[in-house]
Amino acid sequence: MSDVTIEKLSRYLFSAPSWQRSIAIILILGLVIDGASYRTDQWLLFFGTIGYIIPALAGILLTNPLVQIAGKSIKLNRSAMLAMACMVFGIIISLSPVLFLVEGIFSLLYSISLGVIFAIRLLMLTAIVDYRVSKMVPAALPQSAVAMVTASFFFDAPFVLFTLLMHVVFGGGVLLFIWLGERPLKRNFNVSALGFINAFIAHITDGSKALDEFFRGIGEAVYVPQASLFFHREGKEPATFTVPNVHPGPMGEVGGGNLPKILHDGMGGNTMVAHGCATHDFNLVSEGEIPKLTDAVRASCRDLPLFSTATKSRRYEVESVRVLAQVFGDSILMVSTRSPEKTEDLDYSIGLAIMFEGRRHFENVLFVDAHNCMVDVTDPVMPASPIAYEYMRACAMATEASKHEEQHAVRVGFSHQLLPFSREEGFGDLGIQAMVVRVGGQYTAYVLFDGNNMQSGVREAIRDHLLEFVDECEIMTTDSHVVNTVSGKNPVGFRVPAELIIPFAEEAVRNAMEDCSPAGVAGSTAWCEDIVVFGSHRVSQLASTVNGMLLFLLPVALGILLFAFILSFVAYFAIV
Repeated sequence: MSDVTIEKLSRYLFSAPSWQRSIAIILILGLVIDGASYRTDQWLLFFGTIGYIIPALAGILLTNPLVQIAGKSIKLNRSAMLAMACMVFGIIISLSPVLFLVEGIFSLLYSISLGVIFAIRLLMLTAIVDYRVSKMVPAALPQSAVAMVTASFFFDAPFVLFTLLMHVVFGGGVLLFIWLGERPLKRNFNVSALGFINAFIAHITDGSKALDEFFRGIGEAVYVPQASLFFHREGKEPATFTVPNVHPGPMGEVGGGNLPKILHDGMGGNTMVAHGCATHDFNLVSEGEIPKLTDAVRASCRDLPLFSTATKSRRYEVESVRVLAQVFGDSILMVSTRSPEKTEDLDYSIGLAIMFEGRRHFENVLFVDAHNCMVDVTDPVMPASPIAYEYMRACAMATEASKHEEQHAVRVGFSHQLLPFSREEGFGDLGIQAMVVRVGGQYTAYVLFDGNNMQSGVREAIRDHLLEFVDECEIMTTDSHVVNTVSGKNPVGFRVPAELIIPFAEEAVRNAMEDCSPAGVAGSTAWCEDIVVFGSHRVSQLASTVNGMLLFLLPVALGILLFAFILSFVAYFAIV
């Protein structure tokens, strides 16, 4: 799902309290009820312990062993929180004000509360552990089943029969609710809503990649171009500047979230993986798709003509869009930005149009979305929008003008600077990479941060500093989503101020300048086949389906709950 959608989902996430805290709450509530029963009703003496505390503790102790039988696991903190929450609901129902209005109704309310506890546990376990309901029924039973047994010493014989009936009624309500909730996604995408929730929670809490299978279930294969420049320098390691047109998302290491690092490692050497034109529709369904890109790029670099010349870099501007363009032999590199305006993902079709327009003049067109100005998590730039047209006009201007630029001998240098900052601080595993191109006395620095966008103003602060010793410069990010486990907002410079980043950027550029040496440059455009991505408009379709589900699920849930309560009262008076 998109950054915006995930950002909204994150509001509903919270960490389970420690199991000690949950048990403390259970003990306090139970002992309070014991004290009240001692003062008011000798018949229910110690019912707080027998009817509430012991069942809750049984739920804590038995849930994980029963879950493990199904091949899953649940952490003690979550098991304890679930038992504590169910105990609270049980107390609210069984000790509701109705108890003081209708004499002798406590056994009915307590039986209903046990049915509700079973239903809550079943629903929660299918959501957070395993969406297969039949596997979770045994794990959902301990708290209410133990309560039924212990409480049977206080109530008449029909209590057990009625409590079993309540399990059937409320459990059936949960099954109906799950069936209705699953239908839209099953019908439209043939995937399970609870399966997605299972995988999402596992990703957030345990770093699981189970979401990959969910996304593969809705994915589709695409055919995308990937343009690259290959630099050969005598006595030095080869280097590559490549621009994939798939998206490094959706989050963390799920799907293609760590695409830049994995592609960098797969290509080897000094490989810079810039951000092309792709939205979350073009998220890879798993990192297993990345070797397909690597193989295609490697295959494309065979028997290429080698050029030893390049033009000086020039900047072109159309309204809010600025493009830094530089020609290498028969290929052109264009890096675009709207900073200080927001610079977000560009739809794939925009990049494809720019590449095909540019191929009127050049054999290979490398178009980079610098992705270097974030104000907030926003929607991507879509085709036919005014901003998309600005990008296309600026690039058309750049390619048209650049074909007439004179080329000179080129020297190129590279450097790679690791950083002392973490993913949580907005920095991916690659740190900073810099490529410096020297043509006719002009130094142009291309600085690539491994991160997802850049805090507004940080690009200008870094660039202004670097322009003190290079002639032209652009700051880019890879759009790596390893820095986003939930929220889409964690750009470079958001948690670490620019003044702490600038020294590392300067060191990277100075090292690349020192590394400059005569280079031969070859360009290629690989067509990467059968790359499985989320699919065109799948994110919006999925979001629309989920929004539709949310509109009717709450009324349906309330209706099912009300019907279950009415049925409970009818059944009770029929049995009694």
